[in-house]
Amino acid sequence: MKDNEIIFIDKSKDMSSFDVIRVLRKKLGVKKMGHAGTLDPLATGLLIIGIDKGTKKLKQYVGLDKTYVMEVLLGKKTDTGDLEGKVIEEKQVDKVSKEKIKNVLKSMEGELELPVPLYSAVKIKGKPLYKYARKGIEVEPPRRKTNIHYLKFLDLKKQGKRCILKVEMKCQKGTYARSVAEEIGSRLNLPATVENLRRTKIGDFNISQAQALDKFSSVKN
Repeated sequence: MKDNEIIFIDKSKDMSSFDVIRVLRKKLGVKKMGHAGTLDPLATGLLIIGIDKGTKKLKQYVGLDKTYVMEVLLGKKTDTGDLEGKVIEEKQVDKVSKEKIKNVLKSMEGELELPVPLYSAVKIKGKPLYKYARKGIEVEPPRRKTNIHYLKFLDLKKQGKRCILKVEMKCQKGTYARSVAEEIGSRLNLPATVENLRRTKIGDFNISQAQALDKFSSVKN
């Protein structure tokens, strides 16, 4: 989707949300831009961008629920909650039943309190958590309440020693997928980390309405 003020971008992997804005500024020759909810560099999917006067419209998108498709690597936990981090726990995954997984997912629906990832921009004493983490300074991460509308089982695959759980999650804004993945693992008595994350919806706006950045040329009147 694109118009004069709001565009939908399908963000690719290994780009920050600000990287997307930086590229669009060059393509469009417009400096005033913003987005309605960041995506981690390792995540892909729907990013809503406001251009010029469109930045004032972003507040109507910011508070909307988000839907993700998440692949969770069972049997491994990292210090960042994703595959960029250092492995801090490993466990052989022998058997884990789909029925047990579905029960765990169901148990996490509704209001949930989870710790904020250590590698996040949430501040303690005025300093982002990731700065403490990078220096090896131990801090107790704050816990935040969120609301998970549903966690839907999609698939479970064993690839050699690797076990990948695929789920769809619809959640309140501000929910950390990395924390959710680790909680799923904890309730299965397994270490876990996010392997892939894709945002497919923001409110009723779908990824099918978005355009890949490398195919984006200009905003047409």
